[in-house]
Amino acid sequence: MRRISNLILLLVCATHVPIVAHLQSFYAFQKDDTLLRRNYYEQTVKKKQMALASVGKEHAKDYKNLYEEQFKEIGSLWQSSRPVTATEAHGYIQSIVNKIIASNPELKGTDARVVFSRDWWPNAVSMGDGTIVINAGLFVYMNNEAELAFTISHELAHYYLEHTPKKIKNYIELINSDSYQAELKRIKKTTYGAGKELENFAKSAVFGSHRHSREFEAAADKQGLSFLKNTGYDCNAARTTLELLDKIDDSLLYEPLDLGKVLNFSSYPFKKKWIQKESVIFAEVESSSSFTDREKDSLKTHPDCSKRIALLADEINAAGAGKQQFVVSEKLFQQLKKDLYIEMSEECLRQKDLSRGLYFHLLMLQSGENTECAVYAISRGLNLLYEKQKDHKLGQAIDKENKMYTADYNLLLRLLDRIRLEEIANLNYALCNTYAEKMKGDAKFNEEMTKAKRIKESSTF
Repeated sequence: MRRISNLILLLVCATHVPIVAHLQSFYAFQKDDTLLRRNYYEQTVKKKQMALASVGKEHAKDYKNLYEEQFKEIGSLWQSSRPVTATEAHGYIQSIVNKIIASNPELKGTDARVVFSRDWWPNAVSMGDGTIVINAGLFVYMNNEAELAFTISHELAHYYLEHTPKKIKNYIELINSDSYQAELKRIKKTTYGAGKELENFAKSAVFGSHRHSREFEAAADKQGLSFLKNTGYDCNAARTTLELLDKIDDSLLYEPLDLGKVLNFSSYPFKKKWIQKESVIFAEVESSSSFTDREKDSLKTHPDCSKRIALLADEINAAGAGKQQFVVSEKLFQQLKKDLYIEMSEECLRQKDLSRGLYFHLLMLQSGENTECAVYAISRGLNLLYEKQKDHKLGQAIDKENKMYTADYNLLLRLLDRIRLEEIANLNYALCNTYAEKMKGDAKFNEEMTKAKRIKESSTF
C-alpha cells in the first residue's frame, strides 16, 4: 500500500527479496541488476546535495524541508525492490528512451534515468531529479509500444521543462504569501470549527497547486508529442494513451473476479455470507475523502484527459498516419506486459499489501494463466492474512471498501473483512488440497500447505 506521499505527488509528480526463487519452473522472475540500482541511487544523492546547496536565504527552511521529502521518496524507491533493473526489461525500455533522445537533439546529454517499477497503481512519474518511473500498473494496460514511447516522452518533457522546481517554487510562494498567512492566522484564532476550517483551507492550497499542474500537464503533452513526432512512432498514440488514462480506474485486464467460483471447493464450499449485501452496505462503504466528484477529478495524476486530447488534436492530425506502433520489439512488449503483471502482483505481497496481492493473483488463477504461480501466492497470502487477523493487525494489510474501487475488488475486501480465523484456515487448506497434485514437487508450496494444515488442526476457536 505504498504510494507516493500526497505532498510529493502534488509537487514532484508531474535488495530484491529472494522469496520467489523456487518458482523458476513456473515463471522466471526478473533478476535485478543491483549495481545499476545502486548507481542510480548514488546519482540521486548527488542531486540532493546540489538541490540543498542551491537554497537561498528566502524561505530556506521550506525549501529544505521539501527537498528532504522529495529525495527521501526517491531514495526509498532505489533502495527497494520496486524498480525493475533486470537486463531484458531494462534494456527494452532503454532502447525506447535512446530512440527518443537520438531523435531530439535538445535531449542530448540528459541525465534522465527511466525504469519500469513493480508498483501496481496506474501511473508514470517524473520525480524531479531525472528519475522517471513507468509503473507496471500502467504499462500492463498499454496497447502498443508507441503508447509507452509517448508516456516516456511526456515524462521526459516534465524533466526537460523543469516542472518540479517550478511546482515547488509556486507552492512555497503560495504558502508564504501575505494573504495565505493572514488567513491562516485568522483561522487559528477561531475557537469553534477551527479544525474543519483548517482542513478546507489546506485543500484550497492543494487545488491551487493543481491549477498549475494542469498547465504543466498540457505543456508536457505538447512537448512530449513534439519529441514523439521525430521518432517514427505513430503519433495517434498520444490520443489513445490519454483515452486510456481517462478510463483506467474502471479498466480490467481480466474478467471481473468471481469469488464464488474461484474460491469454491468440494471440501469447503464458498460461503455467500462472506460477500452478501447488507441493507446498509452502501452507507458503510467509505469514500476516500470528503472531496466532491469535481475535486476528485482534479486530484487525478493525469486530470482532464478529454480536454488534453482536444488541445493536441490538431497536432496529432497534422502528424498524419503511416508511422509505426512498434519500433523496438512487439514480441518483447507483449511478453513484458505478462511478466510485469506477475511482478507487480508479487510485489504487493512482498510489501504486505495483502488485499491487492490476493486480488491480482485470484484474477490470475481465474484466468488460467500461470496457475502454479497464482496458487502458491494465494496460499502464502491466506497464511499471512491469518497471522495478521490473529495479531489484530489486519487493518494494516487490507484496504477498506471504497466507492472508488471496482465492484469485484470491493467484494474481496468485504470477504477479507468478514471472514473468521477458522474460515481462513479451512479455506486455505481446501485450496492447497485442490491444487496439491498440480503443485507436486514444489518445496515452497509444500511449506505453505503444511503451515495451512497445522493452522487448521491446531487452532482452537
